Amino acid sequence: MSQVDRDARLPLYHQLYEVLHEKILLKEWKPGDRLPTETELTELYKVSRITVRRVFDMLVKEGLIYRQAGRGTFVAHATLEQGLSHIISFTEDMQRRGFTVSTRVLFSGLVAAPPYLAEKLQVEMGAELARLERLRLADGEPMCIENSHFVHKYCRGILKHDFSAKSLRLVKIQKYGIRWTRAKQTIRAIGATPEMAELLGIKKDSPLLSFERVSFSQDNIPIE
Repeated sequence: MSQVDRDARLPLYHQLYEVLHEKILLKEWKPGDRLPTETELTELYKVSRITVRRVFDMLVKEGLIYRQAGRGTFVAHATLEQGLSHIISFTEDMQRRGFTVSTRVLFSGLVAAPPYLAEKLQVEMGAELARLERLRLADGEPMCIENSHFVHKYCRGILKHDFSAKSLRLVKIQKYGIRWTRAKQTIRAIGATPEMAELLGIKKDSPLLSFERVSFSQDNIPIE
């Protein structure tokens, strides 16, 4: 998405967020670059200043941009990036700590790969991805929100499984023969959006850690 479509069903602020988000993740705007002003973006995308400000607030909370009084808004510098050779699932981690794990599925469906995910997963833009969003709980307490995207051609039909009860890791191993052997993970500090806050039972803008992980199969293919 590179423009805002007033006839689309997606809200204008969400469309603009996707546009600016992609520019940052694809490094069209690099760390340290000054973003266009609110006025410039208002004129460029034909949206209100309130819409631009709302999107800036969202990107600030995600740690992707920052504001400097009197100077403008800038792309944030690199966050902590890790290479992982030992990958442990949320369920395994919580069970080792003695918690009972449960899951609530928030979204399950097929989506087209936007540019930044296409680059991460090494597929064509618009390629079919299986998206699964889940709220993970330990002893009934919300702990995290997981938003997973899989390259669907490697695991066709995966979304027919009930992941409120089944282990995603075991389904990938047993049904599709996919084992994660390594991953690349980026960690950044963010503020809880209203939607996150409601799901996690915390206050809006509460500090959170965001983990973005690209997982590679035994064939060294990025699949999730």
